[in-house]
Amino acid sequence: MNQPALNTLLEGLIHTWENEVVEFKQAGNDYDTNKIGEYFSALSNEANLRGLERAWLVFGVSNKTRGVVGTSYREDPERLHSLKQQVAQSTEPSVTFRDIHELKHTDGRVLLFEIPAAPRGIPIAWKGHYHARAGESLGSLGLDKQDEIRQQTLAQDWSAQLVPAASLADLDEAALYKARDAFAQKYANRFSSDEVMGWPLSTFLDRARITQNGKITRTTLLLLGKAEAAWHLSPHPAQMTWKLEGIERAYQHFAPPFLLTTSQLYQRIRNIQLRLLPQDELLPVEVSKYDQKIVLEALHNCIAHQDYMRNGRVVVIEQPDRLVFENEGSFYEGAPGDYLEGNRIPRRYRNPF
Repeated sequence: MNQPALNTLLEGLIHTWENEVVEFKQAGNDYDTNKIGEYFSALSNEANLRGLERAWLVFGVSNKTRGVVGTSYREDPERLHSLKQQVAQSTEPSVTFRDIHELKHTDGRVLLFEIPAAPRGIPIAWKGHYHARAGESLGSLGLDKQDEIRQQTLAQDWSAQLVPAASLADLDEAALYKARDAFAQKYANRFSSDEVMGWPLSTFLDRARITQNGKITRTTLLLLGKAEAAWHLSPHPAQMTWKLEGIERAYQHFAPPFLLTTSQLYQRIRNIQLRLLPQDELLPVEVSKYDQKIVLEALHNCIAHQDYMRNGRVVVIEQPDRLVFENEGSFYEGAPGDYLEGNRIPRRYRNPF
């Protein structure tokens, strides 16, 4: 956000003054980080309850004069932005500022901390305590407000929610081509390949049930979005991580489009060929250490069934003798053992869209 836009934003916030989602502080260089965390929790929770995308904590404005007086808080840029990590470490679930904007106002330096609304269904705690606002006052998040937030996701599908700020320009061309090709193969008995390839992009995405009436959903961005468009899903990281453990150690993060990057993550796994000598056989048999189909099925399940409200990434840990797949959320329908023999049919899914 440029300086004129920040100045206009500040003027608007001062005009409406403090409320449940805006707090002003003069703030010196030694302003208490713990107090910032409490305000972060309170403002984030209140923004959620009011259906807003963000709240604001503003340093450099006097409560007495309602005017800019400037702030000396963390004038070193590196130290200022380290506050993001400090907040992320003590919030539950882990979340931090969308951005810290610095305005060079004529009356002094102003910091505008952009605080994301708490995810639907999940209140934000600071060091284990939930905070809220009553007008301009800071207090505890009451049980009634906690229940109101937690009940938000009882009948909501995170994956189906629209992303109004996103457009078709945020989608990856290679992923779109792959999606069309896969769709054409799956429905070859209904549509010719040329017909599918000739559809307008919005028509194809609607028929593939990835968009809704041409509008971009979170599913669209996860599966087909460009890596640089992942910010639309904030505070969710929209990320998979491969981690190598053992004598050698390494890791790599993978962003959308997941339709393509799941295969890229698989390529990082050291799937060596093993030589086995069957009993009563003369010649050894070569087999892969891991079956590609099973690995990708596990990874795709991690993506399809993750609890996205918890804002976590999918992690694949490669140990010397095994692969460990991790995603957020408990088992959704029944228990894992119910499905081992293939007889259990799930009645519901966490992310049906």
